Formats: sequence, structure tokens, C-alpha cells
Amino acid sequence: MRVAKVIVDVSTSQTNHTFDYLIPESWENIVQKGMRVSVPFGPRKVMGFVLEVSDHSEFDKLKPLDEVMDLTPVLTEELLQIGKWISEQTVSFYIQTFQAMLPQILKAKYKKEIEVLTDVEIAEELQQLFAGRAVMDFEEFVERNGNYSLLLKEVKNGHVQINYIVKSKETNKTKVFIAPNKEPYLLEEALEDTSNRAKKQKRILEYFLEQTTPIEQKQLITELSTTTATINQLVERNLLKKIEKKVYRDPFQDTDFERSKSLPLSGQQQTAIKPIWQAIEEKQDEVFLLHGVTGSGKTEVYLQAIERVLDKGMEAIVLVPEIALTPQMVQRFKSRFGSQVAVLHSALSAGEKFDEWTKIHKKEVNVVVGARSAIFAPFENIGIIIIDEEHETSYKQDEQPRYHAREVAKKRGNYHHCPVVLGSATPMLESYARAKKGVYHLLEMPDRMNEGEMPPVEIVDMRDELYAGNRTMFSRNLLEAIKTRIEKKEQIVLFLNRRGYSTFVMCRECGDVMKCPACDIALTYHKSSHQLKCHYCDYQIAMVKECQACNSKTIRYFGTGTQKVEEALREHIPEAKVIRMDVDTTRRKGSHKKLLEKFGNKEANILLGTQMIAKGLDFENVTLVGVLAVDAMLHLPDFRSSEKTFQLLTQVSGRAGRHKLPGEVIIQTYTPEHYSIQLASQYHYQQFFHQEMQTRRGFRYPPYYFLTLINVSHPNQLKAQEVTKTICKLLFKHLSDEATILGPTPSPIVRINNRYRYQCMVKYKDEPNQREIIRKIQEHYYDDIHRNDLTIQVDFEPYSLM
Repeated sequence: MRVAKVIVDVSTSQTNHTFDYLIPESWENIVQKGMRVSVPFGPRKVMGFVLEVSDHSEFDKLKPLDEVMDLTPVLTEELLQIGKWISEQTVSFYIQTFQAMLPQILKAKYKKEIEVLTDVEIAEELQQLFAGRAVMDFEEFVERNGNYSLLLKEVKNGHVQINYIVKSKETNKTKVFIAPNKEPYLLEEALEDTSNRAKKQKRILEYFLEQTTPIEQKQLITELSTTTATINQLVERNLLKKIEKKVYRDPFQDTDFERSKSLPLSGQQQTAIKPIWQAIEEKQDEVFLLHGVTGSGKTEVYLQAIERVLDKGMEAIVLVPEIALTPQMVQRFKSRFGSQVAVLHSALSAGEKFDEWTKIHKKEVNVVVGARSAIFAPFENIGIIIIDEEHETSYKQDEQPRYHAREVAKKRGNYHHCPVVLGSATPMLESYARAKKGVYHLLEMPDRMNEGEMPPVEIVDMRDELYAGNRTMFSRNLLEAIKTRIEKKEQIVLFLNRRGYSTFVMCRECGDVMKCPACDIALTYHKSSHQLKCHYCDYQIAMVKECQACNSKTIRYFGTGTQKVEEALREHIPEAKVIRMDVDTTRRKGSHKKLLEKFGNKEANILLGTQMIAKGLDFENVTLVGVLAVDAMLHLPDFRSSEKTFQLLTQVSGRAGRHKLPGEVIIQTYTPEHYSIQLASQYHYQQFFHQEMQTRRGFRYPPYYFLTLINVSHPNQLKAQEVTKTICKLLFKHLSDEATILGPTPSPIVRINNRYRYQCMVKYKDEPNQREIIRKIQEHYYDDIHRNDLTIQVDFEPYSLM
């Protein structure tokens, strides 16, 4: 008897363990750990993951598996272990962590087909089943009692492959090829017999007398100026045949990547890369923190470290923040390593993502460049993991399972005995503190390439501008600098941390601010659609003409959004050509790339945008960076707001003067005296680190203490408050006296989408039982969560306290 221990796709604490199922005899040699199966669960059939295959079960009557969904495991032994570890670390369900590791398509409904790949003779038994076909449905194989062991053997030999045909839009993509179906002498005879009036048919037959390899139908039509109808006539005459081939959707097929070679390394690059090379050679699972200023050449260090790994026949994972995963970044890796690179990020369609994942799964590539989830690439021989811009908060998943890619990378590095490189110009305080203590190996690259200086930064006090009677959003210095650059035919990057036209709409008569009815948030005015929108729940209404509280017509816009800045630029500098980049202008697939190409081709003088333009961009003609309003970010109710402001200002400043032309940065602010702005303008990371660490120690924040944030939400305010109060009491009772429990308090945004939100926070140094206690609390509220619309969210390393 063979038994599969399966985690089923039902997210509840009652089902968060394996269930035993009998493996039918015909599947005994097929079912392996890491495969997905369909199983009977109560009255329905659900998907599940096989965690173990065993010879015995504690239970007498076992239901058999309903269907085997894979013939090769989609999760490796290592990923199964990591899934269990993440589940325990984040107090989430096993099924949630396994689902997070796979592309969306593998959660959809699909059918399977078997395809013969080579001209090699496959086993006779299989040949009879295929009966001369290249492809057959998997269901037919099962119905005709096909031999699984034989099929698996042929899959491993590379003679046969299993294709997933998704029962949704994201099917495997195919192309039609045309090939000769007869020997050349028979084609010649057919050519003689073809009427002289059928000129197009004759031309095609002549083509295939010289060219015997298949050609794509589209290409054949173009080359010979023929039609599908003519080709079909020759297919009907049995002279030609059509072949359908599965092709990968390549998101970069329109891009011609010029191959690049390794560049000579500077002194500081050599000093930084040597310990990494040594760790690769000696298979050490060491964590390196590469602290290099913007433009110091970190990317070349990454590329040459990967080259060393590939030379050893191993694989590499490179993580880049979503917003820095620009076409420029992809190009650097694609031009160095060509088709060895797979790219995974959110701008790809579900089909493209699936195809990129399939390349990794089939070992057709050995470098993955991607955003957070690329850390789960199903590689089995990893030689290095690199996390660029390691301070980015997007490496933390903001829904269950709330894993941090850095921690998963360290775990995988440990498993594969390979180095993990964290790179940043402004590392997280926690990372830098670990490096200072020797937990990480610190590598410093303090100079820009080509002895380039960091661009000088000027801080403009906007209060002085107001006193001088300048009520526009541009200081006089910035406006003058923009005009000068345009005259010199140089380019400008303007950064604003908000999208939309204005941040809120207020009545000047009674002071009423237009708010979202479902959230405690002011609505944002979007001028292009003339609408007020909530950026939390997507509620939207047409712009009002009068105040809903007092009927006054004195409605005014306050604050500044990117649309408003674009309009103001056109007003002050009519000759300026502006490209605006924010969530609204980059919604459509490929628009991000198109806008950057336009700017790179100098079709515009000014690139105006939100956070997405702060990272990873490298334009040689950009000599001025203007930061329009930094204060909103600085005054968020978050202990990391100073750190995030410092990081962002340093990143944005790094976009100027990256090549031969000297750069300049102008920062506009109402709080110029704040240390994060002052020190960012001087690029003093060390000084900022020491000052911020003192503040953190005084207020008992990370890295001196760990934090756990518990958020409770419910449509009834009293219920949310009461549950949070009880949770605080339980934590107070069961945690040690060393832990500090703050709360219950309303969340900074009390209501989102008609749900009231309360929170409590735990500050601690070591609480080994904390996760177990929180799991029990969640089990205690099981009925409320499932029947009464209660939500309890736990975050063990919160990056947003909002």
C-alpha cells in the first residue's frame, strides 16, 4: 500500500495538516513529493500538494487520489521545506505558502497533453497509443490505461513532454509551421503536373524543393507574397503538411539585445568582488552587504559574480524591486547572458509569467531576474542570490504569508551553501547594524565610477518663497535651473511623491473636505477624468460643483499631484515637453517602457514622476533633479519615515550627472532643518545611521527591538475595539515581563472600505513562545473569523504601520 500525505487547498486552522490518501496501483511509481493532486474532500474535489509518500497510514479506510495533476513535481524538496518554515514564521497556513511559490496559472483549471519531442523511437507501447500523432490528450492516455512508468521514463529521457493547456485565456501559445510532406522527387513530379495558371502553388513547390526545413506559415506568406488559401490547397493535395509548435511568449521578443562583455573592474569593485568570488569557490553561505553609492558600479559586480557561478554550471537569482525592474535593468542582464535569463515581474501577462516559470522549471535557463516572488524560482543548484536595493520595502509581502524575500534568500543560501549579496546605496538600518556587528560581511564602495562626483544638492526653504510672494509650486531657483537646462538641450527629472491632480478638495466657506464614504480618507481629484477617487477602496464620483455640507460654490483644490505639476510646467515653461510617469499613465502593458524610451530618445526635456522614477534609471543627458515636496513623507506616523525620506532623496539625487555632464539636485521643503534632509543633501549615510540609531534606541524600535503588529478589523467599531482589547490582555498574560504591549489603539487610518481598524503592537527582544500564543489566539477566534466577518492580521516585521 502506498499513501500520499496531502495538504489540501482549504485555508482553515482545522485543515492545516496533511490528510492521507491511497495511491492507486497504476500511479504508485508516479506520485512524488511536490506534485499537485486532485483529492475528494467531503462532498467536493479539491487541489492539494503531496508533502510525503509513505508505506503506511494510521487510518483504516482511505479514499484514493482522484487525479495526478503533474508528472514532475512543481515544488522541489527544498521549496517544500521552505514553505513549512515560512508558514511557521508568519503564522500562516501551509497551503498559502505553497500557493505563493507558484505562478497564478498553476492555480487555474487546465487540461494536460503529451507531446512527442524528438525523432528518436519512443517505447513501442507508447507508439501504439500515439498512433503516428505528435500530441495526445492526457485524459485519453488515462482512459486507455497507458503505462505511467514508461511515460515518466520517456519524459526524463527528453523524448516526451507534458504541456499544460489552461482552461482560460492563458493557453500555451502555438505557431503554425509549413513543411514538405513528400520526398523531393515527388514534389518535382507534382510541380510538373501543376497547371501553369496556378502560379502561386508552383512558386511554393519550387521554394520547398530548395528548402526542406519547416518555415513559419506567416513568414512563408510574406516571403512568397502568397495566401493561406494557396497553402491549404497544397496541404489538401498531401504535398505539404502543417505542424503546430508550442512557443514561449517572450515579453522581450521585440528587443534586440546587443551582447555585452565584462568591463574592467575598478579598484573598489575588485576589493568588493574578491570575497564574493571566494565564497562561491568555497561554497560558503555567507551574507554580504554591498554598500555602494549610486553610480559606483554595483551592477557590474553582480554580473561578474554571476559569470563565475555560471562557469561552475550553477544558477543565480537576482531580485530587484518592482519599480526598479525597468527595461534598462533587464537589458543589462539579457545583453550579458542572453537566453540564459528568465524575467519574472508583475508587468508580464499571466501567460508570459507561466512561460518564464516553465523555462526555469525545465532547466532551460540558469539566471532569474525578478521581483519579490522570483526568490521561489525552482532551481536546484543555486550558486548566488543577489538582492539589489535591499532597503526596499516591496521585498516584504503585505498579505499572508507575510514573508520577507531577504529572509527566504538567507534560508536558501544556507541550503545551497552559497553567498547572498544585499546591495544598496542606503541600506536598511537593521542590515547595516548587522554588518557593523559582523553578522553580515560589509563591503564598501564609496566612490562613483570614472571619479565622478556626486551632484551638489541645494535645499530650498519654501517658507522663504512664500514670504517673497512666490505662491507657485516651483521655487525661483528651480524654475531658473529648468529653463537653463532646456536652453542647453539637457534633460530634467522632477520627482513628486503623489499622483492625481491635487491631494484633496475643500470648501473655503465651511472647511469641509470631500471624503470617501467607506474610508476615513480624503478623496483625490484626477483632472483628466474630472473625478474624485479614493486610492484605498477605488470609490469614485464626478467632481462636485458645490459643497455637500453648506452648498457653497467656493470649492478649492489643495495639495499637489503629478497632473497639477504637469499643467503648471506647461503654464510657466510653454516650450517644455513633459513626460509624466505615475500609476495612472503606466497602467497599460508596455507603457512604462515606451515612456522611458521616448525620454531616452530626447523626445522630451522633463520626466515628471512618482517613486517609480527614483530608482534604476540611467540617462546620460539628465543634469538636473528637482524634488518638489518631500514633507508629506517625512511626517507620516511611522518610525521609519526619516529613514525612508533619507533613502528616497539619496536615490533620486543619484539620477543626476551619472555620465560626463555634471549634475545638480534641488530639494524643495518646508522643513529644511530636519537631519534626514540635511544629511541626504551631503550624502552622509554614516552620520545619518548614527543619529537615527540613537533615536531608535531611545524609543525602543528596531534594530534594538523586534516588533509585532496585530491589526483587527470588523464592520462594527465596538467589536473591533473589544477583540483588540482581549488580544492585548492575552498577550500581556502569556508573554514575558520583558515584552512591551502597546494598545489597543485605532489604526492611523481608522476605517477602510467600511471596516473599522484597531491595532496593538509588541516590542520585544526574545519571545520564543510568541508565535504559538498568537496561533492559539487565532484559533480562539476561529468562529468569529469564519462566520462574523472578523479579520486578525499579524505582521512579525512590519514595514508599514498605517
